[in-house]
Amino acid sequence: MPLRDVAVALVAPVPLFELGVVCEVFGLDRTDLGLPGYDLAVCGPSTAPMPTTSGVPVTPSHPYGRLASAELIVVPGAAPPAGRPPSAELVRELTAATGRGATVASVCTGAFVLAAAGLLDGRRATTHWRHVPLLARLHPAVTLEPDSLYVEDGPVATSAGSTAALDLCLHLVRRAHGAEVANRIARDLVAPPHRPGGQAQYVETTVPAPDADDLAGVLVWALEHLDEPLRVDDLAARALMSPRTFARRFREHTGTTPAGWLATQRLLLAERLLERGEDTVSAVAGQAGFGSAETLRRHLGRARGVTPDAYRRTFRLDRE
Repeated sequence: MPLRDVAVALVAPVPLFELGVVCEVFGLDRTDLGLPGYDLAVCGPSTAPMPTTSGVPVTPSHPYGRLASAELIVVPGAAPPAGRPPSAELVRELTAATGRGATVASVCTGAFVLAAAGLLDGRRATTHWRHVPLLARLHPAVTLEPDSLYVEDGPVATSAGSTAALDLCLHLVRRAHGAEVANRIARDLVAPPHRPGGQAQYVETTVPAPDADDLAGVLVWALEHLDEPLRVDDLAARALMSPRTFARRFREHTGTTPAGWLATQRLLLAERLLERGEDTVSAVAGQAGFGSAETLRRHLGRARGVTPDAYRRTFRLDRE
């Protein structure tokens, strides 16, 4: 079912950047571009101004009671992460949301709010890499994936550091409306629709190494030739590197292997082609580099839990 009703649950002090990312994805009206519109509500304990981490107050548009109708609730963050526990009202609304089938998501240290509410017990989750040890110590029932940009486990989703808010939001859009819609929103934001790899690539690495650009041309070329058999040795030769050096630098700069990156890009391409609804499943498989319809079915089933035909019926752009 398409996602329409989105709410943000604020906890003081509010991280403005994270709030801004969620509002930019779900609050900006892009219906004139043929993209879905969202009913976005920014909720707090009341509609009184709340302090932020940047010193500029923000005023919620609704009290927490508005969360009761949301299909998606996003908790932007908590500062300090293990500060005051969430209010009983917020815990009640978040718990009720997962019970009725809504998605509850957190950005960065917002995972501490979800954990304090008991929503992460027995689930996989992530948070900013710097705070993973603290979350593990305070909530041992949570299975942490510190190398993930975002993790979705049942009705609960969590993301890593602040910029991973965009990765998570685009993932939630992709899940609800398909890859083409998420890609068009990402393009409007001048952002990558999908970042491969995990946050380990950003741990204590604030400035890319000088050789990062050595890979850029190869990645662009590979994206234009996904229908061809692409071997690591061939990509390494194009980058003027040995296969071993290429694989090492590739992982350093993307957080994943060349094969993993290619599989992800081929799947994203196949999804876009299926949404456009113009080709057979076999033709889509060939254009995306999977070789056969059966291989595409296997990869799409593993990643999305659906067949190519079911994916097309759900996300075909001209279905309405």
